Amino acid sequence: MDTGVNAAAVAAATAPASDARRMQRRKRLLGSLAAGVVAVGVAGFGYNALVASHYAETDNAYVGADTATITPLYAGPVAQALVQDAQAVKRGQVLVQLDDTDARIALAQAQANLANTRRRVEALFAVDATLKAQIAARDADESAAKAKLAKAKIDLARRQSLLASGGVSADIVTAAQTDYSTAVAAEQLARANYDSAVAAYQANHALIDGATVDTNPQVLAAQAERDQAQVNLNRTVIRAPVDGIVTSRNVQVGQQVQLGQTLMLVVPVNQAYVDANFKEGQLAKVRPGQKVTLTSDIYGGGVKFHGTVEGFSGGTGAAFALLPAQNATGNWIKVVQRLPVRIALDPDELAKHPLRVGLSMDAVIDTAK
Repeated sequence: MDTGVNAAAVAAATAPASDARRMQRRKRLLGSLAAGVVAVGVAGFGYNALVASHYAETDNAYVGADTATITPLYAGPVAQALVQDAQAVKRGQVLVQLDDTDARIALAQAQANLANTRRRVEALFAVDATLKAQIAARDADESAAKAKLAKAKIDLARRQSLLASGGVSADIVTAAQTDYSTAVAAEQLARANYDSAVAAYQANHALIDGATVDTNPQVLAAQAERDQAQVNLNRTVIRAPVDGIVTSRNVQVGQQVQLGQTLMLVVPVNQAYVDANFKEGQLAKVRPGQKVTLTSDIYGGGVKFHGTVEGFSGGTGAAFALLPAQNATGNWIKVVQRLPVRIALDPDELAKHPLRVGLSMDAVIDTAK
């Protein structure tokens, strides 16, 4: 009995000590946990303040390029389609050859018209000198007619004065009167011929005044028609405007193409850029000229592209959507908007690791620089 009483007494005595130890252990664990939470919070705050806040990151980024749309500037049937989809082409390379029969005929007609126009204008210059000489001749004729008229007038007056004294007969006076009337008519005709010669000269000279054969308006107009015909002939050969990759080819031999019809696209992949759509809250510290590190899904994280912020779009994607949001309604719900940021890529890196329009990219902007 004594032994049992002693064991109970011992257990009763040691129970508070055991509970105390457990409480202390629990407090230490809770303290360690609290310290760990505080440490993680401080570390997270410190990382955000010192590191993360200096970067703006998004995976909503895509490769783009100023694609060249190939459209004919001359309507006609296709004689040759010389490229295929996915083919690399150089600037100036022939893509499509149109049938140039009509264009060549039009050029020949324009060249013939120019030659005829030059001959007509050269004739005008030659006639100009002739008409000027005619004016001088008609002026001399008028002067002679005036002299004859003056003499006839004097002769008539002299004979009329002699008629009263019987010095001449009436027949002589009548003849003098006739000569005077003839002289008046001759002077009027000479004057009319002179005026006609002057008018003809002025009309002809107006067509060539202030210009040479080469600068004559008629010749210039004919040259413009010839040049336009030459341009139309040149446009039957459709060339690549830039280096790039042929995409969306939609032209076949024998097809009648029209002005402005899209035949294909040429994508200048060596001039590709990235449009990264950042949330509006990420852009407070983003500025043009800042450096950007990018990765693409096609190459993975092992290939890094290095770019530069060029600028910002004039508006968010929602602002220029086909059906923009109508926020002036009672059912309006605020949605965080994204603003496209244009990022230029390193041409040397593009040459080593080509990209294609529309590929996904991850972009990280270093806003601390």
